[in-house]
Amino acid sequence: MKSLTERLNLYMDAGFPILYLETFEEDKAMQIIQKASSNRPLVEWNMRGLFYPQTPELNMEDISLAEALKNFASPHRMGNEKFAQKFDLSRKVLVLKDTQSLIEQPDIIAQLKYLSEQIAIGNDDMECNIVIISSTAAIPKELDPYTTILSMEYLNTDEIKRLIKDFCAEQEIDLPGKELMDELTLAFKGLPEFEILNLLALSLADDGDLTKSDLVRIHEQKEQMVKKSNIMEMIHVKETVDDIGGLDNLKSWLQRKAKVLKNIEQAEKFGVAKPKGVLIAGLPGCGKSLNAKAAAALFGVPLLRMDMGRLMGKYVGESEANLRKAIHLAEAISPCVLWIDELEKAFAGIGSQGGGAEVTTRLFGTFLTWMQEKEGLSFVVATANNITQLPPELLRKGRFDEIFYVGLPNAHERAKIFSIHIGKRRKADLKNINIEQLVQKTDGYSGADIEGVVKEAIETAFTQDRPELTTDLLLNAINNTASLSEIMKDSIQKMAETYKKNKFKNASIN
Repeated sequence: MKSLTERLNLYMDAGFPILYLETFEEDKAMQIIQKASSNRPLVEWNMRGLFYPQTPELNMEDISLAEALKNFASPHRMGNEKFAQKFDLSRKVLVLKDTQSLIEQPDIIAQLKYLSEQIAIGNDDMECNIVIISSTAAIPKELDPYTTILSMEYLNTDEIKRLIKDFCAEQEIDLPGKELMDELTLAFKGLPEFEILNLLALSLADDGDLTKSDLVRIHEQKEQMVKKSNIMEMIHVKETVDDIGGLDNLKSWLQRKAKVLKNIEQAEKFGVAKPKGVLIAGLPGCGKSLNAKAAAALFGVPLLRMDMGRLMGKYVGESEANLRKAIHLAEAISPCVLWIDELEKAFAGIGSQGGGAEVTTRLFGTFLTWMQEKEGLSFVVATANNITQLPPELLRKGRFDEIFYVGLPNAHERAKIFSIHIGKRRKADLKNINIEQLVQKTDGYSGADIEGVVKEAIETAFTQDRPELTTDLLLNAINNTASLSEIMKDSIQKMAETYKKNKFKNASIN
């Protein structure tokens, strides 16, 4: 795959009017633009004014973006030679910064559209490129046909190791050992160059060396990065596979994938494919989300939760750019577990008419392509309550490694679920509870139903000043709880038929 510099150079040479570089690393972006521009002069506008790096005597401070664009659109007006020299864009690259709050203004849209049209038709006076540098892709609909979005690449492992080595040489300190170097490199993945250098400097200032304790600081910074993305969150996982009652087929499958991920180099040498992810479908309250959290704990990696609702933006291309950013971030931070909850809601309306449906269809296409071709170690755990609402293309082999169906817990699983929840809260009382009797009374109850029963019974014991939790208190709570099988009887039957017809794997051992 071509580097960003090569792609940028290609688009510039081909005469693409607006190139939208999505990044907050402005200094690095300027270096890339300079390298890609084939020595064409740069003209930069930012909130401070208009600047000419090669001819600083032409600088103009305090000129607005609207006024600057208006002048670029008519550089020869009034026959003023100096004016024409300042605003002649021929064979130049116009770089625009600080445009986030300005790009939707009608006069700015009009001027950018006019300049783009002139560039597109080959006007000799407008033989140039416009490059917008912004941390978020916000493109007005009128400019969409003229705009190409490019994203800044994250540093690869070799580049990160070079940064660490150069830093150590500059600071005259010993290089970390191989094991620590590998851990630092993996921890730094996904962070921009300036943040890596800042963290290295902070680590050195703390104790005069690079040590294993610095990894905590790096992970905290990574969490900040995820928070600032505003489209994902990092979940702190407390749950483990031991907190899941039953679903032994799914747990066993996840343990196999964990072994592969933890030994990925040896696995690949052996011919094992990189794990992609799993789709867990089934009834609400039966452990799907718990499995996503337990998978992250099992793999020993961060858990990122992607909220598809946050991806939707008001500008053309903004939603797709947000999804690309989320995918890019997950791949950069990998190895990680990327949890997408209620997947069917994210892609509802595909194939329908209307602007919203078209955006969803494009998002689905981007997600589908990534799932098919992804090469990183971001393991996707997608959960869905109703798989019948998902597009059939998503269920094909090659998207997910496997699709599991999670149904209502059987008797053996209900016994485990009761033991887990009572053991968590009233471990001393567990030996006196008749679990078998509780299991007989809870046929058709979900794991969430059972957890609710245990919580209610314990609360009753406390408010009634009982010394312990008893089987009778639990049975009373069961009588006061409507089971999921009663509430969703028709839906459960229909879903069970669908899963059986499509031969999805049962997460439980029958």
